[in-house]
Amino acid sequence: MFYCYILKSLKSSKYYIGTSKNIEERLKLHNAGKIKSTKKNKPWIAIYYEKFTTLKEARKRELQIKRWKSRKAIERLIKTFKI
Repeated sequence: MFYCYILKSLKSSKYYIGTSKNIEERLKLHNAGKIKSTKKNKPWIAIYYEKFTTLKEARKRELQIKRWKSRKAIERLIKTFKI
């Protein structure tokens, strides 16, 4: 199983969209400062995810969400989801 996920920074309220096979381990890496693009805005919390059978599908969804470039569109998506 692969995931497309959205994290939210507790420091800056920014969103990060990514893909992973293991969201929990990936979140630990983000919060440990091991991911360059999220290092400055830690800590992060997972607020949204979708499951996919292939990495290709998860990456396709990640890129689709990133193309929105709209905080409001991302927040509408998040509101439809309960972790």
